[in-house]
Amino acid sequence: MPSMIVFVFINVYLMPILAITFCLSLVEIIKKVKKDQPTAGETFWLTTSFVLIVWSIAVTASLGA
Repeated sequence: MPSMIVFVFINVYLMPILAITFCLSLVEIIKKVKKDQPTAGETFWLTTSFVLIVWSIAVTASLGA
């Protein structure tokens, strides 16, 4: 049950930060792909923020909150 509270906290308070991180990482990846540069760091942050966004929404929805 405490892990559920963590996802509710992420959903309520950290979602704007995760969304900004997702968008900025996506823009950086697009710029780097255009210039044919490595994108490992941005890909990590893009994936991490996306997973946290989707997982926190799913867990919060399953709680009925």
